[in-house]
Amino acid sequence: MANAIVRNIPNTLTSCNLFSGCIAAYMAFHGNYKEALLFIVLGAMFDFFDGMTARLLHVSSPIGKELDSLADDITFGLAPAAIAFSLFKEVYYPDFLMPVAGIMPYTAFLIAVFLGLRLAKFNIDERQTSSFIGMPTPANALFWASLAVGGHSFLISDNFNAIYLFVLVVVMSLLLVAELPMFSLKFKDLSWGHNKVSYIFLIVSLPLLIIFQLSGIAAVIIWYILLSLATRKK
Repeated sequence: MANAIVRNIPNTLTSCNLFSGCIAAYMAFHGNYKEALLFIVLGAMFDFFDGMTARLLHVSSPIGKELDSLADDITFGLAPAAIAFSLFKEVYYPDFLMPVAGIMPYTAFLIAVFLGLRLAKFNIDERQTSSFIGMPTPANALFWASLAVGGHSFLISDNFNAIYLFVLVVVMSLLLVAELPMFSLKFKDLSWGHNKVSYIFLIVSLPLLIIFQLSGIAAVIIWYILLSLATRKK
């Protein structure tokens, strides 16, 4: 009985990630960006600890891997796509875009499509066992959620319009599947030697989050990408 409980601890955490993602998507479709951000962050925490728990308990399983991908597709794919969809409903449309104003919100779902491709690629790519190729899925979701919360007033102003939002959707979608080596925040253990870059990233990121508050998450994502480029293997 005890062994069965231990084996299912990681899957329980992954299921909590999926549950959080469903709520985040619902909140996003209703324009409740702060609540969507909260549940995406919660899902990211579950996503971080399910893998670590599986490695520490030595209970990794094929079903856990598949469940993790399904959960990530909702929390880090559908939820940010829903955020972008809702933003398209609020954003300013110049006169020349008015004929396609009813269509453009649906381009937000490119985020979910490319994230699905990114997850499928990750599952069969042996190069990504200890690092990432392309932007990690949680970074994508946290970027969109923090941007919607911290920069909402700017995004719906006349200084920003649907074209810029569409370009942002395309760029972030392509970054998910780009052949861009990035370091991983996965912790195989808690030692400094094996996780030096990850610890440095966390130490530098915390002040950014405190200084910039919610919108600081977007700054952290940019910092993550820049650090990945600086530490990529030649």
